[in-house]
Amino acid sequence: MLACLIQFMSAPANAASRIKDLVDFEGIRENQLVGYGLVVGLNGTGDSLRNSPFTRQSLQAMLERLGINTRDTDLRTANVAAVMVTANLPPFATQGTRIDISVSALGDSDSLQGGMLLVTPLHGADGEVYAVGQGSVAVAGFAAEGDAASITRGVPTVGRIANGAIVEREILFSLTNLRAMRLALRNPDLTTARRIATAINKFTALNTATVRDPGTVALKLPKEYKGSIVEMLTDIEQLRIEPDQTAKVVIDESTGIIVMGRDVRVSTVAIAQGNLTITVTEAPQVSQPNPLSETGRTVVVPRTQITADDEGDNKLAVIPEGVTLRELVDGLNALGIGPRDMISILQAVKASGALQAEIEVM
Repeated sequence: MLACLIQFMSAPANAASRIKDLVDFEGIRENQLVGYGLVVGLNGTGDSLRNSPFTRQSLQAMLERLGINTRDTDLRTANVAAVMVTANLPPFATQGTRIDISVSALGDSDSLQGGMLLVTPLHGADGEVYAVGQGSVAVAGFAAEGDAASITRGVPTVGRIANGAIVEREILFSLTNLRAMRLALRNPDLTTARRIATAINKFTALNTATVRDPGTVALKLPKEYKGSIVEMLTDIEQLRIEPDQTAKVVIDESTGIIVMGRDVRVSTVAIAQGNLTITVTEAPQVSQPNPLSETGRTVVVPRTQITADDEGDNKLAVIPEGVTLRELVDGLNALGIGPRDMISILQAVKASGALQAEIEVM
């Protein structure tokens, strides 16, 4: 595992990105679906009906729809599991289109390996059914156990069904009838938004795009595109600009990962790093009496050795004003500083006001 990750952009000329990769177009989006269903055919790894009353109720309701009454029957099967089914409905998905679905155990089942998902309606946020899922569950993980040992690889209670749902309802949205559209920046920034608007206006030779805020660029359809905004979007989404970014240092203290942007700058500051290490060594010795002694006895005499290392070889290093990210990293590495200590140093430099960047701790 990498202890420290430092990422920067080497040259602005190589940082140009397509507008398509920087923004989301209004109306072109996915929608989340969710449903509740039953997985059957498990080899004794399903829910225990005594501890999962919702599984028992669902099983009884399903059997009743099939004409079988089990209300007064003590069901003991362990081959059924209650699951939550989730999916993303792609934009402009038409009726009959197949989409992938994910299946996750809801009760205390041990594994969904070899199970079959029964017909499950998938609902949107408005409560309407947009797709119906069914099929064999593919599980990547597995679990096995014996009397004295067990092994689990991955998560056997989560599976996936490729093309497991059929779209039954379309989301009505006419893109061709739009005369205006908003472009939502995935990383809101005033400079990037202005560069996007400038590139679009330069390409169309008209005042087509305007910046509303750091995260939104408004787009109007000019008459030259014959009333089709689709043609205009396919042209401008390939335009390339250089996105701007704020100077930021992202720190994950749990893993020791550090990511710094290329615009990070440091004012003149002196840095020293050193830890006091105290080592305590116990070496007890045995003291025995002289031979034929009637009053002496054997005792253990403690012997303790204590040493202290304050790393006196470490010196104070001066980081000059306006150094680049590469120079900052080289300077810290020259001190022999590890990722954990580097995190503390960066936070201390920020507290002193010498780090011209934002620190985000994950």
